[in-house]
Amino acid sequence: MGNVSCERRRCVRGDQSQAREPLSQLLTSGTAPQVPAPSHFVQLYDADELSLARSVGRYLHEGWQRGDGLVVIASGAHAAAFAAELERLGVDSGAAVRDARLLLLDAHDTLARFLVAGRPDPGLFRETVNGALASVRSDGGSIRAYGEMVGVLWQAGHESAAIALEGLWNELLAEERLELYCAYPIDVFGDDFHVAGIDQVLCAHTHLVPTGGEQNLESAIERAMADVLGTRADGLRPLMKANYRPSWGSSRAARPSFSGCATTCRTTPARF
Repeated sequence: MGNVSCERRRCVRGDQSQAREPLSQLLTSGTAPQVPAPSHFVQLYDADELSLARSVGRYLHEGWQRGDGLVVIASGAHAAAFAAELERLGVDSGAAVRDARLLLLDAHDTLARFLVAGRPDPGLFRETVNGALASVRSDGGSIRAYGEMVGVLWQAGHESAAIALEGLWNELLAEERLELYCAYPIDVFGDDFHVAGIDQVLCAHTHLVPTGGEQNLESAIERAMADVLGTRADGLRPLMKANYRPSWGSSRAARPSFSGCATTCRTTPARF
């Protein structure tokens, strides 16, 4: 994807980037890794709804196992998918709601409570979000939250408002025992994708959760070959297929290799 500069804030807080554990072990072990707070995850999912549901479900389930309160601010369809994923992982989501362990909020309705002239109002944001967090927090415990209000703003063409909202979330993360998972409907393999357009998104987060599969990656490579090599790419395709080996053939826990930010802004790969 290339390097991304970020002048608004540093994503690496001191030396924490060296100590932060990538979370990829969650796929192969039954124990949840301990990640230093605050952690601010982001997933760029586009149409890969299954990957989003699985990743968010595991993120929430990990918090459930630790005794965290859970807050989900999402569209109705996504909230239902996440609840179903929790059920698949053994959590009675209905009981969790009744026991004030899980709070499900609509992203559009919640966003409307603190938007003023199309921009997030800091005071109203605090009032709205702190009330939601307090409803699931017990004895000063930790909270895992998922929110796609930034994705709603981004999809509506209000990119600067989305980045402003990320800034408000980061201020809250610095003060609360809270972890946050954001999602944007952005296709990183799409023809119209430009890294420069999302540099501030990446720099507002500490971890990038990868999405998509081999077919997406193969399509992106095909487009790049066609653009650079033209008809000469036809001779390379048979050789590539003949020598292809899946990365997990030699490694059970292959890690994503995202290097999205320059030295002033680094986003750590994460997988759930």
